[in-house]
Amino acid sequence: MQFAYGPSVIRVNMPDRSALLAEVTRRFRAGQGFALATINLDHLVKLRQDRAFRDAYAGQDLVVADGNPIVWLSRLARRPVGLVAGSDLVLPMAQLATAEGVGIALVGTTDAALAAAAQEIARRVPGCRIALRIAPPMGFDPDSDAARDLLHQVRDSGVRLCFLALGAPKQERLAARGRAEAPEVGFASIGAGLDFLAGNQTRAPQWVRRIAMEWAWRMMSAPKRLVPRYARCAAILPVEAVAALKQRR
Repeated sequence: MQFAYGPSVIRVNMPDRSALLAEVTRRFRAGQGFALATINLDHLVKLRQDRAFRDAYAGQDLVVADGNPIVWLSRLARRPVGLVAGSDLVLPMAQLATAEGVGIALVGTTDAALAAAAQEIARRVPGCRIALRIAPPMGFDPDSDAARDLLHQVRDSGVRLCFLALGAPKQERLAARGRAEAPEVGFASIGAGLDFLAGNQTRAPQWVRRIAMEWAWRMMSAPKRLVPRYARCAAILPVEAVAALKQRR
């Protein structure tokens, strides 16, 4: 499955969670870093508008489908991929890192949330080594000297997996820069994944996710912020559906 915006082509190249974890394992063992993005409809909206975001996506090694609309579009294109929500990746990737003896860094959100998320990860993944926690200040710029220093701090800490919880497009832009500044580190952009673990945000119940209505649950929880976002997402669906159908050729 792919999405094209002029010369920029973004491919969902990890078909499911098993394939993703197998590739991450291979990279850990080979001493290779990576940048992982979890594409969704909100990202597609931003990709249309933001050249820097498109450039950042071009720097991602691994891309998964984070959202049922992406999965549905892939089926329209007859190039089906499975749902791999970024929020659901933190614990499996932490388990994998622990099994491979890989240290972890947490970057994003707030100091309090990182402390609570680290405690929850340690509780659920015994033996996990979280070696670094960094909560960048408000207005953090992934292209700044401060961002370069942050990436060098991650690199010099010896960790090999860094969860980025900065929101799009900042986390993907930082991950893309991290491929040059800290090439042996895997950067995983996981959005609100750490806030969910910290208890700062409440995720939709499992049954709501099972019927593909998590978007409605989230919208009702913060309508002023999310209704406009989801309206923009809905507006691009017809065009993306036509583009998906063209991929059948």
